[in-house]
Amino acid sequence: VGLQQQPLEDLNRYGSVPEFALVERSGKRTTLADLRGTVWIADFIYTSCKDTCPLQTAAMAKLQDDWQGKVGVKLVSFTVDPERDTIEALSRYAEAYKADSSRWLFLTGAKEQLARLVQEGFRLSAAVAPSDGNANGVILHSPRFVLVDKEGQIRGYYDSRDGEALQRLQKDVARLLDEDRSSSNGQAS
Repeated sequence: VGLQQQPLEDLNRYGSVPEFALVERSGKRTTLADLRGTVWIADFIYTSCKDTCPLQTAAMAKLQDDWQGKVGVKLVSFTVDPERDTIEALSRYAEAYKADSSRWLFLTGAKEQLARLVQEGFRLSAAVAPSDGNANGVILHSPRFVLVDKEGQIRGYYDSRDGEALQRLQKDVARLLDEDRSSSNGQAS
């Protein structure tokens, strides 16, 4: 078997993010249209998670710090537990990670809409773990970050637990921002 499998972490086109209307931690309605024109990184968390979510959110906080002052990039955390993750819970969680409300959104909404968005839109998994008495309220979900371009196209998937994948993510964001700059520089005024 001499074929090398191409990793998911490559700047590609994996489909469009479907339209959505969710509620941000500020209480403001947020839609896909609000994110058009920005490169953004999505992740999927829940505030009571004790497993991968704190690590994912810490990695997002580091990206926020690394991109301080960089225009055209946003971070978007979607809850996979909207029943418990109220806007108040998301606000407290965001504050704990010093999330800049103008650059890092925390979105919630109807459970069915979020499940469809995660599974059909982003093509990732999220499911409540079978309860064996120990896994009370545990939601199994993907630890991947998803890179979305200014047109709402999914361009890459990156394992948030892998330092090399996060470095590729940073390079790919820079490439998307450069592509945009070079295409706008080439346009006639």
